[in-house]
Amino acid sequence: MKKIILSILILCCYASYTQAQTSTIIFEVHEAHDDHQHEEHDHDSHDKGEDVLIGAAIEFPELGLGLVTDVDGLATFEDIPYGEYSIRISYTGYRTFETTVRIGELEHSFLVEMKMADEVIKGVVVSATRSTRTIRNIPTRVEYINAEELSEKAIMNASNISLVLRESTGIQIQQTSLSSGNAGIRIQGLDGRFTQLLKDGFPLYGGFSGGLSINQIPPLDLNQFEIIKGSSSTLYGGGAIAGLVNMVSKTPKEEPELDIMLSQTHALGSTANIFYSQRGDKLGWTLYGAGHFQREYDPDGDDFSNLPRTSSISLNPKLFYYPSEDATLWVGFNGTLDTRRGGDMSIINATPNGEHQFFENNYSIRWNTQLTYDHQINENTSFQFKNSVAFFDRELETVGLDFQGRQWNSFSEAALYHNRNQSDWIVGMNVYSNKFDENPTNNLDRSQRDITSGLFVNNTTDFNASLILETGFRLDYAKDWGIFPLPRVSLLWKANDHFSSRFGGGMGYKIPDIFTEDAAVLNYENIMAIDKDLLHAEKSYGFNWDVNYKNTIRDKVTYSINQLFYWTGIQDALLLMPRTDGLFSFENAAGLVTTRGAETNVKFGYEDFRLFLNYAFIDTRLNYLPDNPLKPLTAQHNTGTVLMYENSEWRIGYEVYYTGKQKLTNGNTTNGYAIMGFLFQKHFKWGSPYINFENFTDRRQSRFSPEVIGHQTPVFQEIYAPTDGFIFTAGVVIKPFGNHAGHEH
Repeated sequence: MKKIILSILILCCYASYTQAQTSTIIFEVHEAHDDHQHEEHDHDSHDKGEDVLIGAAIEFPELGLGLVTDVDGLATFEDIPYGEYSIRISYTGYRTFETTVRIGELEHSFLVEMKMADEVIKGVVVSATRSTRTIRNIPTRVEYINAEELSEKAIMNASNISLVLRESTGIQIQQTSLSSGNAGIRIQGLDGRFTQLLKDGFPLYGGFSGGLSINQIPPLDLNQFEIIKGSSSTLYGGGAIAGLVNMVSKTPKEEPELDIMLSQTHALGSTANIFYSQRGDKLGWTLYGAGHFQREYDPDGDDFSNLPRTSSISLNPKLFYYPSEDATLWVGFNGTLDTRRGGDMSIINATPNGEHQFFENNYSIRWNTQLTYDHQINENTSFQFKNSVAFFDRELETVGLDFQGRQWNSFSEAALYHNRNQSDWIVGMNVYSNKFDENPTNNLDRSQRDITSGLFVNNTTDFNASLILETGFRLDYAKDWGIFPLPRVSLLWKANDHFSSRFGGGMGYKIPDIFTEDAAVLNYENIMAIDKDLLHAEKSYGFNWDVNYKNTIRDKVTYSINQLFYWTGIQDALLLMPRTDGLFSFENAAGLVTTRGAETNVKFGYEDFRLFLNYAFIDTRLNYLPDNPLKPLTAQHNTGTVLMYENSEWRIGYEVYYTGKQKLTNGNTTNGYAIMGFLFQKHFKWGSPYINFENFTDRRQSRFSPEVIGHQTPVFQEIYAPTDGFIFTAGVVIKPFGNHAGHEH
């Protein structure tokens, strides 16, 4: 009997002990406002408002428990055992929130503030517009690619940024050389010289380095892309007739961050990237290094390389100094050493013979410095000074040709920012200089020097909550070319939380140089120098109009639609014309080059799924020709689809891009083609291994028509489709500390 009583007492004590080892947890879920981050804190510290989220799902995966919030935004879990648990909170149209909580004695209450899915876009400050406003309140139309999307594209191509741009609506990467892979950026059908590339607001300088630029910019240290389409010379001066692309680098945070990315392709391409950053009280720094090594690759067996033998090393350290809360000074250096050997496979492998003789070698050294000083003078006024110096040394060597030159560029700018009430002002001045020196061959010296100074003013005014106007004016003086007045205007109308529209227009210009796409195809051989007495600068004017609509279907599916229409005209376009003596010279076109079109972007979101649909219609015409033909190598119809599944553990993506028929220079019409890709990535705390199947249906130009005819004196055909075909990549992103592979989305 005593044993029975003792057993009952032990069971009662155990039950009492077990009861004492559980707790009650209350969650209150609200919508985050302003720039607040996701957070959880003491329930009593928050005054209840009207922003509670009803029906938010809260899960304890380890315990298999889940509840949804009630009409007060509350969810109560009882009898939760002591311990540490992961929680996941999701709500349609909002970013999924994941964290870890430790449960101990007493009752626990947490307030969770969740951001809307598009708040990532709303809260982004776009530096390319020179404004401190968020993207939601900027009249200028800006396309924004965030760090998460950049990381997806880096997996697909870890060596450079070409894939990021190629898969953006209305942007074409036009390859100009089969042997070297040189390529230019075409926005809305206009040649690459009309697009201005910036990094952290500094010009990356085209000209002599233009054809190699996108192949020499690795992506891992970039935090976001900002793309402005249409004449943007008012913002940054000449060269932005088609638009501009600003790449914004990562900056140091208080917690150290280390990213290591290693990738290997089946086409014998190896890439390594490493990024490290850290910040203290007064000093911070970032350090980025990248190496890319590619063996010559000939997938179609025609004895010519479709990928050149490449060796490329880049280094980019930056030092940040914070003398006070109101001032920041940072200096940076970027250096790239790049070698590309392409052409006949026998020559690359050092086994030439009588028939196999062609080669194309590119050797280049690039370095530049950057300095930026920001000072907050008072609550409403700030000052910024920027300076950069760039040097590019390149040798292009092929059969019977050795083209060598050096290019120096400098850029300095001082600007005053004043923000008061509902009106923002920016006033500034800058100076550009360009110096190209050629080592003359065949009695042709194409050396050129240009210097441009400019004054600019920009104003953004909120007439009311629905109507915002942005106006700007720049006056540039380019030595030997004249004075260029550049007005610009943009208007934003927000009808409600669902519908908005932007309308804008402006003027632009481009100083002529010999580095056009047509000249690059000829390897600059037998091309006369720019004649400043006969030629005029290229000038443009254009406008664009877009409408935006976003909504939610039954609180389950979020969607947004953006429709853009545009038109741009270029006067005095630069043409490369053959002469009777076998040379080529430049002249200005007698009529306009015009481009018009439309771009459609549709996005859907459902829980962990995202679907993107896009379509671009591009109609670019050379009106100076009698029969007014379409511009060669410009597809009128392009469309794409991307389906992504992504959460804290997985990233799985499938994409399809279709490029329509194109006209060749000889008047023939090409085949349209579709490219498909598949991405699979697994997230762990230490990092993320991945595999990627790029163009897995192996669409390449050699399947439609020859890329090159003959061997001893080869004739290279115009490039209108991919030349490398299917590429399989395996790699890993390692994150020993700092931001983890698992993430909110």
